[in-house]
This record gives sequence, structure tokens and C-alpha cells, in this order.
Amino acid sequence: MKRYKVAFVSLGCAKNLVNTEQMMALCRDAGYEVTGEPEGADVAVLNTCGFIDSAKSEAIDHILALGRLKEEGKLNKLLVTGCLTQRYREEIRSELPEVDGMLGTGSYTDVVSAVEELMEGARPEHFGDIQHTYEDGARMVTTAPYTAFLKIAEGCSNGCAFCIIPKLRGRYRSRTMDSLLREARELAGRGVQELIVIAQDITRYGLDLEDGSNLARLLEELCKLPFHWIRLHYLYPEAVTDELIAVIAREPKILHYLDIPIQHCNDAILSAMRRRSPKAELVALFDKLRAAMPDVVIRTSLICGLPGETEEAFEELCQFLREQKLQRAGVFQFSPEEGTLAARMEDQVPPEVARRRVEQVMELQAEIMDAWNEARLGSVVEVLCEGFDPQEGCYVGRTWADSPEIDGRVLFTAAGQVPAGTFVPVRLTGISDGDLTGEIEEEES
Repeated sequence: MKRYKVAFVSLGCAKNLVNTEQMMALCRDAGYEVTGEPEGADVAVLNTCGFIDSAKSEAIDHILALGRLKEEGKLNKLLVTGCLTQRYREEIRSELPEVDGMLGTGSYTDVVSAVEELMEGARPEHFGDIQHTYEDGARMVTTAPYTAFLKIAEGCSNGCAFCIIPKLRGRYRSRTMDSLLREARELAGRGVQELIVIAQDITRYGLDLEDGSNLARLLEELCKLPFHWIRLHYLYPEAVTDELIAVIAREPKILHYLDIPIQHCNDAILSAMRRRSPKAELVALFDKLRAAMPDVVIRTSLICGLPGETEEAFEELCQFLREQKLQRAGVFQFSPEEGTLAARMEDQVPPEVARRRVEQVMELQAEIMDAWNEARLGSVVEVLCEGFDPQEGCYVGRTWADSPEIDGRVLFTAAGQVPAGTFVPVRLTGISDGDLTGEIEEEES
């Protein structure tokens, strides 16, 4: 087997990144040179997202850019994988000649054979069964040495009206606890300090295994390993049990940062979305979480402009946010994705109206987050240092309330050197463009 140079580019979510890391490991184990730089590679593997319009546009832009590298003789072949290929196989074949081969979401493990086929002049297209995928393979972890993702399940069975993911990834499938703990031990052995537990819905972990596994028990086992922080993405509100709340509140390694996507609060909109928790249950859950963990930081996802969202329903959402004061929120404009129930609904909201509503919610959330940050000034918080930023002229890190690539940062000064991956106490002294600023709290001698 020849030693080909294979470059990987990963788009989209952290779950997609894990699949990319698995493909990288397969190519490494096949004897290929694995790189993140497409220029000069034999094959570039582009792992795409195809969830919403912006993700599709980003993927196509990358395909075109890699196609230009091919035209310039700086890249030989382009293999496209992931949700975009799973969703638009025919369109890619007919409209994007830059693409030399494709893998669907059920065929990540075919990457080595696809590379071989490409280099032999074939145009491979592998589209395996999305309901039966292999999730336990080795990974080449590409995140910072101190942070890694642990993907505990694939697919989704929730059936939200606006979401295409079940058709691209299949039904919900939990990995076994043994395989997860084996992988977690490997990550801990590499020095990972922050373990981020991910899936489309982590709260339903184990319910399909029928062996007694569930998220609470998995977390208890993960807490026995030498991680410093364990972060959770995403918890669906209707499946957050009292047992799970008790474990999160009890275990000091599990961060009181909970990503709970609610999407809306108006009952009619929630019903149209096919969400299972009405507004009263959302309020009750948040009250319960705050009673168990007074310091809890709640992050959520919101959609503005779903068909049927009236001005009254939108104002109800704004008032809900003013009352609940959720510290973190991702706000998205409804995207009528073909193949979803919501795309076929009547009373579509004009895009310009939905866009204005997104802007209003983002402004409201910015005020809420600024007020929360201001209330933290003067306190000393634990910060995970991510290195020195020469542009800022100081060190950069995150608190437990900040997930990587999603939330804010802490810009801080120190008398001495602070290695990346180190946890340090920082006294918060100010706010700069939404980021917190501070200085290391030196211990008194």
C-alpha cells in the first residue's frame, strides 16, 4: 500500500469532528501521512455539515476552494463526506464536478478504501446503513491537549419538526458504557483535563441498551477518572431526571454549566415544533436546577420565526428570557429545511421578520449576559489557561461557565509564565467586548 498524504478538513459540530478524528486514525493506521493542510496533499477529505442553509453554504464554499487548489495542481483528489453528501448525493454528483468521491454518514469507516479507489482513478461513492455505524474506533484527537470530546451516542429519535438530523444520522444509538469508559481512560491517560460529553441528546443515553445504563451512572463512572472538569452538551429538558440532577449537583468534577436546548417557550410553538416540554415544565425544571445548584449556568438554543410564530408568541419568548435570565443562548433564524415537517407548515414567517426577531433576542441576551458578567467582577474564579495571545498582550482562558468555541473568554495578566492547560485563580476586574478581564490572584506567602 502506498503512503499517500491525506488532508482532513472538518466542518460543523463537535460530533462531526469526532467522526473526522476517527477517519484520521484509520488513515494513520493504514500508513498514510495525515495532515490538516490540503495544499500538497494526494487527497483532501472534507467532512461536511448539511443541517441548515448557512452550513450548506460553508460546505460548498470549501468544496469550491479545494477545487481551485486542484486546478492549480496543488491538490490531487477531493473526497467529501458527512451530512451534505448524505443529504445531497445526486446534486453533488451533477453540480459539483470538483468532488471526486463521496462517503455518506454510514460509511466513515470506508475512508481508507475510498482513498485507494480515488488514487487508482475511480470515483468512489460509499453510502452505508446510517442505522448501523461503528462508533468505537480509535481517534486522532485534534483539540488542544487538555480538552477532548466524548461522543456517547449517534443519531436522534426525537423527531423535532424543524430538524433533518434523524434522516441524515439515523435513530438514536447509545454506545456501550464499557467502550465509553475505555475511551475515557485513554483520554485521561493523555492528560485531558476537560472532558466534554456530547451527543445530539445525552439525556437519553442508555435507554436503548436495556442493560440499566443511563447518563447518571455513566457520569458517576467518569468522575472516578482523573479529569478536572466534565462538561455536558446537550440535555433535553423532558429527560432530565431527579437522579441526574442529584449526580450533577453532588459530583464536583461535573460543571454546573448545563446546555439545555428549549427552542422556544410558547406552548403553541413548542407543540408545532414537536417538543415535549411545555412552558410550565421548562420553568419547573429551571427552578429545580437552581434549587439544587444555586450557581448553575444554563445555556440554551432558540429558534425565531417558526411558521405560526405571532408577534404575541415572540413577545412571550422575550418576556420569558427577561424573567429566566439564562446566561447563555444561541439564537437561530428558522430555516425551512426540505424534508422536515416545519418546511411544509402554513403561516410561514417572512425571513426579514424572523431576522429582526433574532436580532432583538440577541440584543436582549447581550444585556442579560453583560449584567451577569458585571455581577461577577471582583470575584476570584478558576480559569483554564489556553495560552498567551500576542495580539491581546496577555493570557487567554475560560472559566467553567464558558464552553470552548461557543462562549466568552477571560483575558488575564500574570507575573510569571502560565502554561496552556493550567488551572489558575483569576480575579475578575473588567469587561472588554463581552470578554472578562482580570489578573492572577497570587497566593500570599
